[in-house]
Amino acid sequence: MRRWIAVLVLALGPVLASPALANPHLPPQIEDRNGPDHLANPVLEARAVALQKKFRCVVCQGESLNESNAPLAADLRRLIRKRILEGQSNRQITAYLVSRYGDFILMKPPLMPQTYALWFGPVFILVVAAGVAGAVVLKARKRVQGAV
Repeated sequence: MRRWIAVLVLALGPVLASPALANPHLPPQIEDRNGPDHLANPVLEARAVALQKKFRCVVCQGESLNESNAPLAADLRRLIRKRILEGQSNRQITAYLVSRYGDFILMKPPLMPQTYALWFGPVFILVVAAGVAGAVVLKARKRVQGAV
């Protein structure tokens, strides 16, 4: 039984120790928010921020480009603003980033066979963990009943 508990702790430890779970109300600290990469036109800046929220940081993976402090995320935020200034549509920018980084860069990837792991992987892991926990509890109950 101790072995199963150790397996569960090792499997779920990184998830439970996540900084996002520790304090989800902290505002993101992004250096270039009002820096030289900030667009002067508030409409275009709002469009850039909305686009940044649609894309996942490929370094952090659990954060959007808007939330991430990773250097690559800052580069991608600048790229989005540059392409907006060049007159590209949201669809064109999305198509470019997906062609370069795959569907994984989307915070909500499309449901298709290539992305089943992204959509159903967490649920599968949760079901397996619940099954293991249930098996451990049942085995412990049988052991206790057998000892009485």
